[in-house]
Amino acid sequence: MMRWVDRAIEGLAILGVAAYAAAALVTVADILGRRFGLPIDGVVDIVQLCIMAGAWFVIPWAFVAGAHVSVDFVQARLPEALGRLIEILAALMAGALLLLMLRYGYDTASMQRLLGDRSQQLGIPIIWYWAPQLLGQAVAVLAVISVLTRLFGYRSSEDHS
Repeated sequence: MMRWVDRAIEGLAILGVAAYAAAALVTVADILGRRFGLPIDGVVDIVQLCIMAGAWFVIPWAFVAGAHVSVDFVQARLPEALGRLIEILAALMAGALLLLMLRYGYDTASMQRLLGDRSQQLGIPIIWYWAPQLLGQAVAVLAVISVLTRLFGYRSSEDHS
């Protein structure tokens, strides 16, 4: 099961990187277009949406890959059991924070949807900006669960082969 979750997280991260690439391409196209009198309408709205999606789609992968910022030189000097305990506590705190963010983010997104707020330039519904955040937070919670299963020594039958 966790292997499937990890693959889904990798797929989401690829979408996140593609969203970053789209933001860069739109920005470059707008810069070039302005030189010829053909700017892209709503470039700010588009780039903001791509950056929001990119960030939140990549965050779960950072948990699973261990690519987040950490202070390894301190933990490396600790006994292995204490280091593992610190990793478990950090993952539990990250999971708790993500669950709080997801809960309150959902409430705020629901309010935005109810109010019908839209972006300034293109009128993109603001809920579209919240959707990647909520999805990324929910998947990041799954990523923390995946990390915790590894820290507690769980190995699937696929890992033994």
